[in-house]
Amino acid sequence: MPKNHHPILVATDLSARSDRAVDRAVFMAAKWDTRLIVLHAIEPGSRLDKHPELSDKAIRDVLPDPTADVEILPSVGPAPTLVTEAAKSAECGLIVTGVARYNTMGDFFTGTAVDHIVRHADAPVLVVKQRCHAPYRSILVATDYSTCSREALLKAAEMFPEATIQLVHAYHVPYEGWLRADDNKQAATQDAEKDLNAFLRDSAIPDAVRERTRIRIGYGETTRVVSDMALEDGVDLVVIGTHGRTGLIQATIGSMAESLLECVQADTLMVREKKK
Repeated sequence: MPKNHHPILVATDLSARSDRAVDRAVFMAAKWDTRLIVLHAIEPGSRLDKHPELSDKAIRDVLPDPTADVEILPSVGPAPTLVTEAAKSAECGLIVTGVARYNTMGDFFTGTAVDHIVRHADAPVLVVKQRCHAPYRSILVATDYSTCSREALLKAAEMFPEATIQLVHAYHVPYEGWLRADDNKQAATQDAEKDLNAFLRDSAIPDAVRERTRIRIGYGETTRVVSDMALEDGVDLVVIGTHGRTGLIQATIGSMAESLLECVQADTLMVREKKK
């Protein structure tokens, strides 16, 4: 478990679509023995806004155990801003969310709530898609050899010390149409393997993390490689690093964050690189 035991914040819109995120957050808070904050953003003029005395019960009703010892936080306003501000105020170590109130995965991820939260929150953001049955045991970390993907690897290793880790890099064959495809692909494969090994040998990565990490390369576009490997190996969690300096789509490895979030079926952890 993480060494700092900082609180976990989970956002819910009180719909059944948020149940998976809430269940995962409850599970992780119990495992880490840390405080859980359950936040619901109340729309101005809504029933709960007009009758705030009902909000506590409404939020507790989405918990697996409504009597659980958690902090209930009803707040009026836009969800992305409220989530970010509440997580900073409570010094949360993790923000958990799901596909709340949107009709499709694409509607949820395209430059809206998750974009704002990832860019402005200090904590990693876990997007939950699957039902919570057990701890994360198998993790895939996507890398482009950047410092933000290295930070994502280290954070994932810290948060889930019992999980196996696959470090995945997607590569392309340069000038594929100009040279002999087989020779060019073989050379590109060797270069990719060499670079990935060098990345893992970085002195900033502890031996303990290196020893539990398996490197893998895949030929093709990042989204396809990562989603195919995650599905093929049945990983529980995909981890992506982001700079968080501009928009989510522009700031993340290979400019593929939006596509990865839509296509990958596993839960996805977004880790923003800390400002220097």
